[in-house]
Amino acid sequence: MIRFTALATLSAVALTAASSAWAEPKAEVLHWWTSGGEAKSVAVLQQEFSANGGTWTDMPVAGGGGDAAMTALRARVLSGNAPAAVQLKGPAIQEWYEEGVLADISAVAEAEGWADVLPASIAGHMKCDGTWCAAPVNVHRVDWIWANADVLKANGIDMPTTWDEFNAAAEKLKAAGIIPLAHGGQAWQDATVFEAAALGILGAEGFHKAFVELDADTLTSDAMVKVFDQMRTLRGYVDDNFSGRDWNLATAMVMNGEAAFQIMGDWAKGEFLAAGKVPGQDFLCASTPGDGFLYNVDSFAMFDVGGADKEAGQQLLAKLIVGKNFQKVFNLNKGSIPARTDVALDEFDSCAHLSAQDMADSSANGSLLPSYAHGMALRGAQSGAITDVVTAHFNSDMSSEDAVKMLAQAVANSM
Repeated sequence: MIRFTALATLSAVALTAASSAWAEPKAEVLHWWTSGGEAKSVAVLQQEFSANGGTWTDMPVAGGGGDAAMTALRARVLSGNAPAAVQLKGPAIQEWYEEGVLADISAVAEAEGWADVLPASIAGHMKCDGTWCAAPVNVHRVDWIWANADVLKANGIDMPTTWDEFNAAAEKLKAAGIIPLAHGGQAWQDATVFEAAALGILGAEGFHKAFVELDADTLTSDAMVKVFDQMRTLRGYVDDNFSGRDWNLATAMVMNGEAAFQIMGDWAKGEFLAAGKVPGQDFLCASTPGDGFLYNVDSFAMFDVGGADKEAGQQLLAKLIVGKNFQKVFNLNKGSIPARTDVALDEFDSCAHLSAQDMADSSANGSLLPSYAHGMALRGAQSGAITDVVTAHFNSDMSSEDAVKMLAQAVANSM
């Protein structure tokens, strides 16, 4: 009887191991890529997952730049039924890890050599207490200026390389009856412009101190006053109907020549390309004035789920996300660049080549920086506090000195 029981136990263990080894990969994927180009991009991952024997269950949640998706996620986690993979980024990954609900995908990361092909600062966002818990999809550069090539040429203007040059160009355009800066009056758009101005005026080290370390001296410095001064100047270059305008409508203003410039991440490039516009010919791209590179990285975190099929799905999904093929095809659709540095860029446009070179240079010299405006540098309370001050200043006659005082107090209250 004892011998029989032992044999039965061994057989059960072997059967369980075999079923795990041969489990069909399954993954329920929660994301908020629901608009045109975004939906097309995530479909690339879905197709590759299916081609490798996986079964994908799509859970798109539209609206709110991910806010609605996070509400849905929390409900699922609280009910004990988390999706296998969730679109997350920045400190939000760490926050969910602290809840004890993320899975460890270090085995895949180490087998695929992620540490050797990802910039160190970006890899850091994908780790939780030293283990890999998320997979990066791409790198969006935030600090871009986009311009209508014909408008600039007709007015004898080159792409500005300093804020003084930008302001001089804007004054010239304004005098010619052209809107200098296309902008949408939404808080995140205000924050996007603000952090681009801050990088150019504070420098990479100052930006890190202010918006990563939340250093009080930097937040209250004379240089920060100059950042708000530049924001006040930029406010004068925006048309009167900017309030509530979506970012893509501001991009359309540049496309049709109604406005000359837009300060926006490289998702704007996707709008130009979708409209058949050619970089260097129809539109121009350049980093905003100053040194450094502000990044916004899309990624998927893997949640702790039971079942060999779901675990196999997570492993396959993580492998494909950081794989060379997906990194190339996805980013060609999305307008961003691959997170891994060894993907050939032969099929990418000139703006992407510039972005990739600047990312490599910034990574080497320590000026590759997380975007606070897009949830990469700070947790929600701190970033929200900063943005509230930025928007309040942009939409009023508040002095720069008062804005700096309010900024320091808001950050202190949020901690």
